[in-house]
Amino acid sequence: MSQPSGGPRVVLVGTMGAGKTTVAGLLGELLGLKVRDTDLDIVAAEGREISDIFVDDGEAHFRALERAAVASALADHPGVLALGGGAVLDPTTRALLAEHPVVFLRVGLTDAVRRVGLGSSRPMLLGNVRARVKQLIDERTPVYESVARHSVDTDGRTPAEVAAEVAALLQEAPR
Repeated sequence: MSQPSGGPRVVLVGTMGAGKTTVAGLLGELLGLKVRDTDLDIVAAEGREISDIFVDDGEAHFRALERAAVASALADHPGVLALGGGAVLDPTTRALLAEHPVVFLRVGLTDAVRRVGLGSSRPMLLGNVRARVKQLIDERTPVYESVARHSVDTDGRTPAEVAAEVAALLQEAPR
């Protein structure tokens, strides 16, 4: 996989519950690379949780913070990068991702709901969690597919198995 100098070795995308953060950590260990998660970047920069940003400032404000966090990470992080589930909805972010090796971590409804939990505090899951997760998967999957060079199924698999498959894909593809 070719990449611009200074950019990430791999960018992980997918809906909530796909395991992006967990797989990124394991992949970083496997490849000896630093790991960065744009959701965690936002929390650190703002000093508050994403759910609080949504409630206090609204989704549009959060998406602007997310767009800036992703652009910064794509420009200067040389390791494994995990993006928030909605980051790819932004056209500017999608355009930036075209220059980077992106892997879509695909998750089905049952596994996603099990992983995020029915009592989730995630702001995009207010209301009926199962119905909302299904809606997000249905709406976002085509967008994830459009930015990804590879897709890896996570259903019924451990994060270590998923990380190993992503690592194998990276080793097969030219840099």
